[in-house]
Amino acid sequence: MGNDDKNKVEVYVAAAVGLGAIIGAGIFVLSGTAIALAGSFAIVAFALVGVLALIIALELGELGSLMPYVKGASYSYTYNALGSELGFITGMMRYMALATSIGAIALGFGSYLSSFLGLGLSTYAIPFAIILIFLLSIVNMFGVKKAAQADFWLVIVKIGVLLLFIIFALLLAFSSKGSGLSNIQFNVSAGTLNGIFAAGVVVFFAYSGFQSISTLTDRIKGGSKGYVTAILSAVTISIVLYLLIAFALLLLLPQSSYKIVADPLSYALKSAGAPNWLSVVVDIGALVATASATIAMILTSSRSLYQMSADRLLPKFFRKYNSRTDTAENGIIVSAIIGILVLFAGNIYIIAAISNFGLMTNYLLVGLDVIHFRRRGVKSPFMTPLYPYLPILGIILLLAFFTGMPSEALLIGTVLILALLVAYHAIRETKEKRVIREKLFS
Repeated sequence: MGNDDKNKVEVYVAAAVGLGAIIGAGIFVLSGTAIALAGSFAIVAFALVGVLALIIALELGELGSLMPYVKGASYSYTYNALGSELGFITGMMRYMALATSIGAIALGFGSYLSSFLGLGLSTYAIPFAIILIFLLSIVNMFGVKKAAQADFWLVIVKIGVLLLFIIFALLLAFSSKGSGLSNIQFNVSAGTLNGIFAAGVVVFFAYSGFQSISTLTDRIKGGSKGYVTAILSAVTISIVLYLLIAFALLLLLPQSSYKIVADPLSYALKSAGAPNWLSVVVDIGALVATASATIAMILTSSRSLYQMSADRLLPKFFRKYNSRTDTAENGIIVSAIIGILVLFAGNIYIIAAISNFGLMTNYLLVGLDVIHFRRRGVKSPFMTPLYPYLPILGIILLLAFFTGMPSEALLIGTVLILALLVAYHAIRETKEKRVIREKLFS
């Protein structure tokens, strides 16, 4: 595969790919759920997960600048740091997380579009989602640069919509009809910490897309410096926007008014008596956001499959790569199929939680990867600051957020890891044609 400049993307375009994956369905669909779980402390959850996302972004910056030509992001880093066994498990968990996200996010698009057109949600949401996945898979087939540029303009639109929502909330809250800051109340109780961690799991899904930039490392102009700039810019912008959105939602309505709804921004606007045109604009923003995130997830998951196949951990079928467009064509097709199948899985909340389990497991290993390379004296063009304190803090925060996951997701995620472990050893021993007996101690 060539590394010619014609397929290179600008730093701001790469940052937009990350923002496209981050500012997707999460903030438009799950922000109200976070407030329903934690009340005003949802702001604390957004801040804590934002700090965690920034730590992980710094770690990915170090690992990405150390290994700029791999396309599997956290999978590739773990594969090179800790070996093929953990690499295989990490890669498959990451891939399933990304592929299931395609379906969950596309279903959000279908639901918003059905509602926007005044159609029955149960009848049209899935067909609209299938059409979206099909069309955006074609966009990805045209190449990384084309997909990234398309995502850039979608990101501009949805950031504009979010800023409009924030400005309206501020104007209304401090007008004669508003209630100012009285809606925001931090009443500590026995369940406060549990509420923050439960909301944190929801919020984590909203932040989790920044890893998509890691699959583009070798295509970003400026090399490792450009990559680090792109990923840190994407995370920093998303932290600011997310905190402002959580603040704006609480300004519009008391925390007790929020419940688990699919359109919390529109719900808040309508309940606060906002003009109808603003609700329409926000709904359009949600459609753009979900489309943008779907593009990023298809791109990221397909390149992950390719890298695992290139490392000979998956069949040759996934190694098909179009060097002209810089796309993993078979990976795109398989990811689209899985995304469509997920649409019929039923409980999207549990699917999102399972996706989080896979991503959080990946990020846990990212911290261990950094520690691994540092202990061996490996130098990277970019180094995570405040080592080892930031990686350790990131690991502690991730373990804390695991406690807020629903039991179904923990069970399914654990079973999936065990199944992958058995599959890895079964395949390896079949290939070796002998039982492998390793000595763990001297």
